Amino acid sequence: MPAPFTTADFQARMARAATAAADAGLAGLVVTPGPDLTYLTGYRPTATTERLTALVIAAGAEPVLLVPKLERPDAEQAPGAEAVRMADWTDGSDPYAALAPNLDGNGRYGISDNAWAMHLLGLQQALPGSSYAALTAVLPMLRAVKDHDELERLAAAGAAADLAYGEILGVEFAGRTENQVAADLAAFLVKHGHSQVDFTVVGSGPNGANPHHEAGERVIERGDTVVLDFGGLKDGYGSDTTRTVFVGTEPPAEVLAVHDLVRRAQQAAFDAVAPGVTCQEIDRVARKVITDGGYGEYFIHRVGHGIGLTTHEPPYMVEGETQPLVPGMCFSIEPGIYLPGRFGVRIEDIVTVTEDGGLRFNGTPHELAFVN
Repeated sequence: MPAPFTTADFQARMARAATAAADAGLAGLVVTPGPDLTYLTGYRPTATTERLTALVIAAGAEPVLLVPKLERPDAEQAPGAEAVRMADWTDGSDPYAALAPNLDGNGRYGISDNAWAMHLLGLQQALPGSSYAALTAVLPMLRAVKDHDELERLAAAGAAADLAYGEILGVEFAGRTENQVAADLAAFLVKHGHSQVDFTVVGSGPNGANPHHEAGERVIERGDTVVLDFGGLKDGYGSDTTRTVFVGTEPPAEVLAVHDLVRRAQQAAFDAVAPGVTCQEIDRVARKVITDGGYGEYFIHRVGHGIGLTTHEPPYMVEGETQPLVPGMCFSIEPGIYLPGRFGVRIEDIVTVTEDGGLRFNGTPHELAFVN
């Protein structure tokens, strides 16, 4: 179990956020329940409801966390509570009037992507001169660069997912449903320390051509190619890995050829990771390998996404994203080829940027694995 983050950790995060907001020309940030609030204060309400909870951060001002009065005891137990000034509001009063004195009535603020529309509209009504922009749009790097303790958590989550993969290779596939194999995967993730399982994609045969296929009642057959994409949270940080397996021992030549092409694309993209390289270049490198191999039209998604407190977050490895890679960034590299009605192949690792290249948080073999 890793050591918990401290009040000093959260103070430093909020100070960096305030500086970043000012540098971006913002009056400050309005942070509502979700990963940004957890990152900045350690506070994760037991339930996200219609009652307004909001953290206000601005350069030169003490951070303020406004919570419903009935939830204040929980908020005061958060590890970053001592780094904020706590305020509350009661049912029957106007929460936006309670928050307004902490905001510049004519300021432009970054607001959490997942803020409820009713809260954003309430703030706009209370402060008609204020304006708001999504945090992903104005501060995409807010949580993108991980510190040492975060990197350790992500590495441990990746190692746990690898152990789950090692176990799933030993279960029976043929004659069982995708749902049954997905349940096995979820159980293995929990066994190896995950507190939350976010997804267990089991795409067998033609279902593997759907990148986000929901496991269903299809019975897996010998001769099927099966895409396994799974992950969740361990000690608050995410895992996400994909491997493709074959049920049996004699895969068709095209399955072998496509799998090898995806493997080479994944390796080429990893080899391209280095500080200063743009996010879009990682996508371009993998896409070129697959396009040159004749399957470009069947690679239908970006090559990767950031990971941290959530399994999908900025930065995104996609055409048009010119953000340079920075040491401490963590993201997936997951090229795939999807042949409708036939099969799919995807290989995915989580990678972090180092001072001189990249480091994988997944270490399971990339070769096509055979299962029973």
